[in-house]
Amino acid sequence: MPADVDPRLLDEDVRRELRSLSRETAELVSKHLVVTGQLLDEDPERALTHARAARALAGRVGVVRLAAGLAAYAAREWSEALSELRAARRITGRPEHLAVLADCERALGRPERALAYGEDPEVTSLSQDERVELVIVLAGARRDMGQLDAAVLALQTPARATTAKRPWAVRLWYAFADALLAAGRDDEAREWFGRTADLDDDGQTDAADRVLELDGVVLDDLDDDADQDPVAEMDDAALAALVASGFPTPVSKPDPQVEGAAAEPAPSDAAATPAPEGDEGQGSPVREVPGADAGPARPAGPGPFSEQTPPTVPSGSARPAAALTPTFAAPEVDQRTPAVVGGKHEDEDEGDLTLFS
Repeated sequence: MPADVDPRLLDEDVRRELRSLSRETAELVSKHLVVTGQLLDEDPERALTHARAARALAGRVGVVRLAAGLAAYAAREWSEALSELRAARRITGRPEHLAVLADCERALGRPERALAYGEDPEVTSLSQDERVELVIVLAGARRDMGQLDAAVLALQTPARATTAKRPWAVRLWYAFADALLAAGRDDEAREWFGRTADLDDDGQTDAADRVLELDGVVLDDLDDDADQDPVAEMDDAALAALVASGFPTPVSKPDPQVEGAAAEPAPSDAAATPAPEGDEGQGSPVREVPGADAGPARPAGPGPFSEQTPPTVPSGSARPAAALTPTFAAPEVDQRTPAVVGGKHEDEDEGDLTLFS
């Protein structure tokens, strides 16, 4: 347990549910729940460890079982997440995490069980954003079963009824675009990916990359080349030769005073010439410096980084069956029984978006 954990950081409603415990136990459970929330995104495994510790101390408190279920979901422990979330629902009677339950069923390879959550009698009591998450997961279950057109049908009404002001617009539009693409409707998918990219300022999705991919634009990924350092793998001798190859031998320039005159061949042994008058006793004779006959400059060798063709960015792929929040796998509704998704019951700016009849 980190030493600086403040149990007062816990939400007041959650702390109220812990009042059935002794003061010392409630404080310890509160600390575990605070750390669980802090680690949920960056280290879900450690978050789950703290959630399990809280459950061991207060297994009959609904909010504790809920925290354990969400931590298990983030850590991809699907069976444990199902068990904990079902227990939380039995204790609290609240159905707000039906989408997470359905997504766990998908992750366990049981999409038909996921679809059953769309017929839960308490779906109508969900908030609008919770319904959106559920319909996205249900469409994903349809795709898991190969019902690609049904996935599109499940999403098209809520996607078209949602305005850009809605906080769930990015996720819903992306899921709809992905379902269209899976169904082979590339032009429509490109349109909805474009809408999503225009709205997704926070980079929640890779919609912009999907648009470029559909437009045939391939971006070079230089990260892999950056990791390769050929110089680091050279031994000392090879590195010295490489460095020397970058510095050509200088060539002396001809004397401008005798320009045009025929250059006399230099003797095999450089002849010593007497020092000029007035320089007696100032050292050994001056030796002539070879001129243009010293030979051509050594050409520079290849640079240390040979030109390579970097790999291209892989195309966007469907998201995993489960993520921290219900996946983008588009929820879907049976073409024969489109009862899961109702019509549009809002104007452009106001009103509630009804997703279920």
